[in-house]
Amino acid sequence: MRGKLPLAGLSVVVVTTVATTLGGAGPLPQPPSIEGTYRLVGRDLPDGSKQRPPNVVGLITYTSQYRNFNVYVKDASGKAFSVSYIATYRLTEKEYSEKSLYHLVNDEIGGTGMRYDLSGPTGASPVSIKDSRIAVKLPLYDEPSVVFEGDKLTATLTGHFVDHWEKVK
Repeated sequence: MRGKLPLAGLSVVVVTTVATTLGGAGPLPQPPSIEGTYRLVGRDLPDGSKQRPPNVVGLITYTSQYRNFNVYVKDASGKAFSVSYIATYRLTEKEYSEKSLYHLVNDEIGGTGMRYDLSGPTGASPVSIKDSRIAVKLPLYDEPSVVFEGDKLTATLTGHFVDHWEKVK
């Protein structure tokens, strides 16, 4: 029995050395997270004007695997545009992917009325992560590029709007 004790001590040294060499000295990095509920607080338009509630209202919720998005916009003429969207998503350090489960657009402003999509398209796009900043171009339905930074979310659709969202606490 005594003869095995020196080998047991050596195995601990070898395992510790291998773990340290392979980067196991600290905790494994956590995957990025965007979980939470965000409230739309305002929209900047290309002409420099700003929209605030009640003319623009929105809420986005990210769980660990689902995204639920609702937004309503009323233009100066009183016509409305709204989107309701449910999807599954996956976020890694390199890629954001989505599978649409339900997508509804009601576009009085553009005159196209109500359109549903239950066909379940999927898409993916690269992710950029630096410190606490996560940036991604949402891959489906010509959605904006989004940046998550702390409790803020900024959505930019070039030539159309910049939306400012705040995490609900």
